[in-house]
Amino acid sequence: MKKIFGLLFIGLFVFTACEDDPEPVVSPVYDAPTLTAPSSVSSAQTGTAVDITFSVSAPGGYASSAWSATGGTAVEKSAPAAGATSGDVIATFTAGSTAGAASLILTVTDAQGKSSSQTAVINVTAEPTAPAPVQHSGVIDSDETWTADRFHILNNKVYVADGVTLTIEAGTIIKGSPGTGSLSSALIVGMGGKINAVGTASAPIVFTSTTDNIELGSTSGTNLTTDDSGLWGGLIVLGKAKISASDDDGVDVVSAQIEGVPADLTFGSYGGSDDADNSGTLKYISIRHGGSLLGEGNEINGLTLGGVGSGTSISYIEVVANKDDGIEFFGGSVDCDYCMTAFHDDDGIDIDQSYSGSVTNSVSLQGPGSDHALEIDGPEGSMEAGFTLDGITLIGNGGTAKSEIADYRKSALGANKNVYAYNFPPAGDGDVSLSSGSDATYAAGTLSFESWEIALNAADSDVLNIMPEISGTRTMINNPSGSAAVTVVTAGSQTVGATLAGFDWTWSKANGLY
Repeated sequence: MKKIFGLLFIGLFVFTACEDDPEPVVSPVYDAPTLTAPSSVSSAQTGTAVDITFSVSAPGGYASSAWSATGGTAVEKSAPAAGATSGDVIATFTAGSTAGAASLILTVTDAQGKSSSQTAVINVTAEPTAPAPVQHSGVIDSDETWTADRFHILNNKVYVADGVTLTIEAGTIIKGSPGTGSLSSALIVGMGGKINAVGTASAPIVFTSTTDNIELGSTSGTNLTTDDSGLWGGLIVLGKAKISASDDDGVDVVSAQIEGVPADLTFGSYGGSDDADNSGTLKYISIRHGGSLLGEGNEINGLTLGGVGSGTSISYIEVVANKDDGIEFFGGSVDCDYCMTAFHDDDGIDIDQSYSGSVTNSVSLQGPGSDHALEIDGPEGSMEAGFTLDGITLIGNGGTAKSEIADYRKSALGANKNVYAYNFPPAGDGDVSLSSGSDATYAAGTLSFESWEIALNAADSDVLNIMPEISGTRTMINNPSGSAAVTVVTAGSQTVGATLAGFDWTWSKANGLY
């Protein structure tokens, strides 16, 4: 009996012990990660980087990734968090120096140690070679377009003939070759020809010298400064609008030969009877380092406008570091707004032969060797017409020589209003003057001054030669506060002048000239 009881006890113990053992834990089994490479072939230029994205599914939980590359190098940019079951793995691939097929292999390992790989194909291309510059010389006798994908070189005079339109794309760079006298380079739009050169604030059309190291697609080189002038000629536009001119005997002439073009070249003629003449459009144009020598004391202007009619559109123009004048008007009726001349060796804005258009929202910025910010001449024949200057800022060079605010000469005719001038030299210079003398007599109102504000240098005190508002006989006074047309202001408190924000795109602004 005892034996039977003992066996039952042992069996019960064994049964109880077996009943207390835990069930074994079985870990789930997940598939290896799956990777999806980009659906299209990626491209990278030699030496440049591109991001490559792989989509990853890791049911077993993301753990790590590894990269290998041919034709370049790869660095991981981002990856899913540890344990994530899906996400993107991104690598930055930097192409090597050799063009051709390249590859990027991604290997992803999950938390269970399972791995999968996928390959992305990359096309490495060579850095594009710039097309050869286009050389231009002589007459353009049929319509053509100058494109921004290559340099355009002016060799000697390049002339747009009557009935022909030259189109210049935004961002195009035109370089003038060196030369003096009859060999000076220039682009000349003749009477009846048109230029449609429309740049943008971010892609202006640039006229500069062949010595400029400016690169295609950029807006400025690094090797030329405001000291570099006279390296090529300039841009000349000629139209059929009225001019006031006469011959050597004082007899009126309808047309004349523009300065900067030798008399034996017939395409230098300008002037006529069509004040609405259309020579095209100039917009966002920067003209730099020009003004090559024609003869003793005679250079080409940055932008010369001879008899240009009101059908022409000119705005957002910059002329910088020119050996002669910045912009000169010979008669004509074209309007110009947001025009800047900077660090010219002679005058900033020069008006001749009864120019009858308007210059508005414009700036003349003097350099160390500049003469007048404004030089205004009157008619040279019997035709009399008046210009308008409105919203003009004149910035002196702060020196002690030259750099006068304005010189009105030869019975100048026109309205001058909302003009702000500052930083001109101390008293004895920096004048607004009438070169023909204080006893010159004009009809009332033919030359008017309204709302001028001038900030004087400390050395000026309140003494500056300035004309009052004129009616009849002109006189000069030495106290601006005595003129109804002129107010002395503190720099920064002015209420007139140009809107300078309109010149933020210029070389002058980028190089800190103002």
